[in-house]
Amino acid sequence: MNTLEIEASINNWETVLAFIENTLEAVDCPVSVQNKICIAAEEIFINIAHYAYKTKGTASIGVTARNEVTISFEDEGIPFDPLSKLDPNIRLTAEEREIGGLGIFMAKHLMDDITYRYEGNKNILTIRKELTP
Repeated sequence: MNTLEIEASINNWETVLAFIENTLEAVDCPVSVQNKICIAAEEIFINIAHYAYKTKGTASIGVTARNEVTISFEDEGIPFDPLSKLDPNIRLTAEEREIGGLGIFMAKHLMDDITYRYEGNKNILTIRKELTP
């Protein structure tokens, strides 16, 4: 598993993206699959950067890639299970819908599996995607 420890800041998204893309390219991940993974990863990392900490904090991103890609996002921020929230009603207009929830909704639909656990004072959100498109 390749791991990156980084400040949970939206300014660091490009570094996180490069880290993930380098791992995916090393296993010849198809571009269509890579795009889905990167969209989901961006939504998750940006949520951590915006909401996990009251001030500054770090995130750890671990990537394993073989026949499938598994990415774990860990932070020591406020405990929060994004999977416990109901999916937003996408049939409503943007004005009618409550703010938030679309990023995790997209990640859940782009990935083959997404799990959350709180362990050792850490939020751990893991996404998994098969390499075949």
